[in-house]
Amino acid sequence: MTILDGKSLSNKIKGELKAKVSALVEQYQVKPGMAIVEVGNDTASEIYVRNKVRAANFVGINARLIKKDSSISQEELLKLIDELNADEGIHGIIVQLPLPKHMDERVVIDRIDPNKDIDGFGILNKGKLFSGMKCFQPATPLGIIKLLDAYNIELKGKEAVVVGRSNIVGKPMGMMLLLRDATVTIAHRYTVDLKKITKEADILVVAVGKKDLITADMVKPRAVIVDVGINRDGDKICGDVDFENVSKVASYITPVPGGVGPLTIAALLDNTVKAYEQKMQGLTL
Repeated sequence: MTILDGKSLSNKIKGELKAKVSALVEQYQVKPGMAIVEVGNDTASEIYVRNKVRAANFVGINARLIKKDSSISQEELLKLIDELNADEGIHGIIVQLPLPKHMDERVVIDRIDPNKDIDGFGILNKGKLFSGMKCFQPATPLGIIKLLDAYNIELKGKEAVVVGRSNIVGKPMGMMLLLRDATVTIAHRYTVDLKKITKEADILVVAVGKKDLITADMVKPRAVIVDVGINRDGDKICGDVDFENVSKVASYITPVPGGVGPLTIAALLDNTVKAYEQKMQGLTL
């Protein structure tokens, strides 16, 4: 069994991006800029945003954190996004989710200029992804693909199962595996006999948010396991997979923490640099 070390790969990607950004800034005399809009005071979001800012600064991206009180109206937030869309020094925009209940996340996300939508959550980027066209791909699935590629894990012709159907991970993950010629099944909370489905998977990606959802008896021997789940177990963080026992069956497995999480940020930075290059070259999606 081999641990899929997302932390090491993330550090490698960030190092490469740092060198690339340095060369691009010398060429264009403009630094890439990222704006992160955080509404309210969600503790988990604050930690994640802090990590994004730190990583962006490391690679040479100007990261601007804009914090707004949860009482801000949707119209005020949309006006802020319009201003960032028009800001020549901002090449990528993130609106940290979740948003307060009085806001329509779909409306807010779709207000972001598709050429600055580095999260890949907007409808245009999603539509292009599902059409197999050039787009900004959501960071977590993109990070997972980078991780599988780094370990030379073949996807073509493999049986891939994604457990979870969120717009952020499950659905785009399924499509990105399909675009790599895997045969894809997406399972969810209403799937009858989940074990039967997961037992067929050569590649199993789990993104539900339920501790120990996947146990050793649900896994095909020598399968590749990617655990996207983040759950609290006392003072520890764990995933959706029973790591201790599943690792005895799998050929490759991601740890939690240290697996997918660091690569989500690395992929987000990669998207930001792509958006910057696109803008400097006068190109659009």
